[in-house]
Amino acid sequence: MSLTPVPDHQIATIVTHLEMRNRPRPAPLPDSPLRLVPWKSPSLAAYRALFRRVGEPWLWFSRLVMPDESLTAIIHDPAVAIYAVIDPRGIEVGLLELDFRIAPDCELSFFGLVAELTGRGNGKWLLAQARSLAWRKGIERFWVHTCTLDSPAALGFYIRGGFTPFARDVEIFADPRLTGHLPRDAAPHVPLLDQPASA
Repeated sequence: MSLTPVPDHQIATIVTHLEMRNRPRPAPLPDSPLRLVPWKSPSLAAYRALFRRVGEPWLWFSRLVMPDESLTAIIHDPAVAIYAVIDPRGIEVGLLELDFRIAPDCELSFFGLVAELTGRGNGKWLLAQARSLAWRKGIERFWVHTCTLDSPAALGFYIRGGFTPFARDVEIFADPRLTGHLPRDAAPHVPLLDQPASA
């Protein structure tokens, strides 16, 4: 057993890849006060704002640092289905993104709700929606990856939702709080290592 040092300005996380190779049996959707609304060609500003609201507690940053042209090419691609989760007041409180660009796979690219809605059964509702939308004609595999920076419940949630783990990687990247892409108080469960030790 050995340890691999990680520079103070970087973060390491274990990424688990999971897949579903059989279409789930039809089942009623769980109850939820939320609605799922297709987001056709969202503006970059609106997309990034919702991405940040949902993902900042878990250090989601990939779409914040992506060049505008690259992000536009993804979120305006007709093979990428993006949905906003809307609460009863009409406020966007979640994001679901399904990527059909590499047939016969569908990737659950982004899946999440704002922190105040977690732990109330809304995730089960959203995953049921995702499964229903992902298994369109010609799809043979539905897959997702999660990491140890996500909610501690995420991996078990996906397994209970019908996904099976099939691979694991270690990812190391620059801390987005130190690069200025996320505020320094984001993801307080992940310590910043540029702080002087307290006495």
